[in-house]
Amino acid sequence: MISNVDIESLNQQIYADSAFVEKLNAECSKVIVGQNYMLQRLLLGLLAKGHVLLEGLPGLAKTLSIKTLASAIDADFKRIQFTPDLLPADVIGTMIYNQGTNEFVVRKGPIFSNFILADEINRAPAKVQSALLEAMQERQVTIGKESFKLEEPFLVLATQNPIEQEGTYPLPEAQVDRFMLKVKIDYPDMEEEREIIRINLNEATLQKINPVVSPAEILKARESVKKIYMDDKIESYILDIVFATRFPEKYGLSELKSLINYGGSPRASINLALAAKANAFLNRRGYVIPEDVRNVCQDVMRHRIGITYEAEAEEITAENIITKIINTVEVP
Repeated sequence: MISNVDIESLNQQIYADSAFVEKLNAECSKVIVGQNYMLQRLLLGLLAKGHVLLEGLPGLAKTLSIKTLASAIDADFKRIQFTPDLLPADVIGTMIYNQGTNEFVVRKGPIFSNFILADEINRAPAKVQSALLEAMQERQVTIGKESFKLEEPFLVLATQNPIEQEGTYPLPEAQVDRFMLKVKIDYPDMEEEREIIRINLNEATLQKINPVVSPAEILKARESVKKIYMDDKIESYILDIVFATRFPEKYGLSELKSLINYGGSPRASINLALAAKANAFLNRRGYVIPEDVRNVCQDVMRHRIGITYEAEAEEITAENIITKIINTVEVP
């Protein structure tokens, strides 16, 4: 158990360590209008050392958001457009023959950056997806006989288009599970879109993004996130939510039994705890409250629950199931 004095000092430390969040938000908002939720989720993934899968229609500033965040953090950014003819070597790099030295040398691919935008990830075949998977999970890349560590911070933002399914390779459940968050993004509202039009029509208002945070500060912030206090009751709350997706009948949710094909894995529990801590950090708090868990629950869980054909026939989504669970499981 942690004492009130310790909580107070931890709170002060986290409040000081998270001071850069406001600067980062202010800098990004110069360019990003109407997608604050997406930007917050990118930050959440960055602080919790997790990757983000974005699902949204074309033209919703997905590329612009991660590019802006990379510029504000003074980090390297690379965009990889995934296509059916893409090869693993196009992502991770390959060995090339150097005639001058009469030997093979490594040419590194675009994956060797801090921020990677994997655009339309479901357009690439399985070999390319598995090459990206090693980089995401192991944070290293193997080229020939050598393995190379990727430089931290390392964040993969993958996008997929929910409406175009022709010529796509659906991501296997095992790979989707590797993403900490799956974020669904929607259109901005009318006033936000009016602002977007004005910014883009008037070149004078297009502002340059200045680096306000260093990669070293992000790595330090990650260490602070780990220190955030999580009470046993919050841990139990997280476990109850995840276990309710596996055994809904034990939580008085028998009607969900026929709708869930499989529930969240232990990775769901781990990522829910990590994301809740990162959310507390973004709110400049040294301890996790139930609202942190509820806030990140949909994005952490929606891609980790398999729904049955019966659920699809009744037009019940994973989000509907998660909402029902959150509203039923007792809050500490």
